Amino acid sequence: MDQPSQPRFLLFEDHGCLVDGQAEAVARQLSIRFADRTHGSLLVFDADSGLQLDLDHSLQAEQLEAQLLTLWTQRCAPASPTPAAAPTVRRGPGRPKLGVVSREVTLLPRHWDWLNAQPGGASVSLRKLVEKARRATVGSDAKRRAQENAYRFINTLAGNLPAFEECCRALYAGDRTRFAELTQVWPGDVRSHAQRLAAAAFETIDPTA
Repeated sequence: MDQPSQPRFLLFEDHGCLVDGQAEAVARQLSIRFADRTHGSLLVFDADSGLQLDLDHSLQAEQLEAQLLTLWTQRCAPASPTPAAAPTVRRGPGRPKLGVVSREVTLLPRHWDWLNAQPGGASVSLRKLVEKARRATVGSDAKRRAQENAYRFINTLAGNLPAFEECCRALYAGDRTRFAELTQVWPGDVRSHAQRLAAAAFETIDPTA
């Protein structure tokens, strides 16, 4: 299994992006800019979710890096898979469990009757139904996540910029052209990251692919 990539962060000063990189680079530059009493508004975002991470800017760079990674783990890190149960000693012939996790499912009697009548029984039928539902919603799930991520970011940095509300409507309407037109007047760094986060909101994903 591939190891997860290192988290990526954005450090903005007002509407300009100072750093687009890993925690160490962001923490170092944040410490430098905070020490300059003429600095503007300093904001740090998780690059993938658009979520702002509130840091204690008065900390040293090493402490800022540790705090940033802790906040990311608490608020932005992808959910870990459910740990597999401890392996048990096989006592006889039979197929391996293949990572199946046993949990309680509550259904009405007619549901159990239907499931038990299907080829393979209830467990096989439930797994097939879940996989079918996952494939059917993959496009809408990706679109919703992209909308949420982009909105979080622009709501923080672009809330007072021209055409913000119209831009939000275009985002949730899936209107790529209108979104691009409205964001053209925004500062370049805000525009480019908003468009990157919103990209999946404008894509059509074939659930059968």
